[in-house]
Amino acid sequence: MSVAAVTAERVILLHGVWMRGFSLLALRRRLEAAGYATDLFEYASVVGGPEPGIERLLKRMRAAQAPQVHLVGHSLGGLVALQAIRQGGGDLPPGKIVCLGSPLKGSGAARGVAKLPGGSYLLGRSLDILRNGLERWDGARPVGVVAGSLPIGLGRVIGGLTPPHDGTVSVDETRLDGIADHCEVPVTHTGLLFSAAVAQQAAAFLRDGRFAAQI
Repeated sequence: MSVAAVTAERVILLHGVWMRGFSLLALRRRLEAAGYATDLFEYASVVGGPEPGIERLLKRMRAAQAPQVHLVGHSLGGLVALQAIRQGGGDLPPGKIVCLGSPLKGSGAARGVAKLPGGSYLLGRSLDILRNGLERWDGARPVGVVAGSLPIGLGRVIGGLTPPHDGTVSVDETRLDGIADHCEVPVTHTGLLFSAAVAQQAAAFLRDGRFAAQI
């Protein structure tokens, strides 16, 4: 599919916990270079939690003037994307979901943070979804997951990570029954946002419904 062929398709990008939309700018530029129109979606990951953000995200998707509206979420953002589609009903435009380092089966690091004095306040209203994750994906949209495997990050200090991991999320935590495809890239959790290879894999999944064999 050519760049011109995907210009009508829109990608909404969702940041992770403690982050803001500007963290997605490098990824946004690369997806736009691949031919996608993009939106940065911000939500109060700690104070507000996912639910108010999910309602606004669904409104944004329904209002989009595009034949396909894809979601790309980093970390918590991937969980928010999946929850939104589960709750959204059948009136949403079609599209795909790409999760970058999202602990879809629950985060050992989040469980470790919650055990620290005052740790539950650090994750706020996102604690439950980060700690517990999902049992499986049975939604209508195909989901692809890119996991990082460079083990550098604060998660190593907190504990709860089983190798291989990206310093925050274990690769095994990103695997979920029902997803369409999964791949690993040797970057850290934050590095998923800045890696050209990750952006290329995300674009490949949005285009083909599967990741490229080699990048």
